[in-house]
Amino acid sequence: MADNETLRTIAARHSIRMFTDQDVAPEHIQALLNAANQAPSAHNQQSWRFVVLRGQKKSELAKLAGDRAADFPKPSSSLLRMAARSINSAPVVVAILNTGELIARGEKLFKLEHPGVGDFFRTMEIQSSAAAVQNLLLAATSLGLGSVWLGILFLIKEDVRRFLGEPEGEFMAVIPLGYHERMTKGPNKIKTDVVTRYLQ
Repeated sequence: MADNETLRTIAARHSIRMFTDQDVAPEHIQALLNAANQAPSAHNQQSWRFVVLRGQKKSELAKLAGDRAADFPKPSSSLLRMAARSINSAPVVVAILNTGELIARGEKLFKLEHPGVGDFFRTMEIQSSAAAVQNLLLAATSLGLGSVWLGILFLIKEDVRRFLGEPEGEFMAVIPLGYHERMTKGPNKIKTDVVTRYLQ
């Protein structure tokens, strides 16, 4: 399968946290957003939003992460500061949020009444947005761009959501994008057969 371009892109993708000051072309950003928007979503509800940050707003997001780092113990505070540096280093950042629309409309849409139904629809929104994030990450790799999913910002997700100007919903991901400051190799992965079972 070594000649399969999609599989090569998946194998090549790994997190890049520091970037050069080379800008990312608008057409490349649009291609990444289009790729994210093509992700599968629960019952095609597409309950996600993408927010592109550059310049001053990007710097303000980095400052927010850096300032809030003091409110957490190590290693969380260290990871938040590292995230702030990645945001500052990248020429562009894409944030992805869930709108909460599926959660709000799910019971009526699927005629479900159950104590845990809210968790059910929230999980479906998270799964959908995670698929969009993965599409974006792989598309970035295919275009020669580095990226990283800053999961640590989930610790301050309400602050991030408000900063992004979304009145409701849930912050999911912040992804700095740019060209690698230096070439790095991804981490070693656990062998597939170790994490796989077959049932017949």
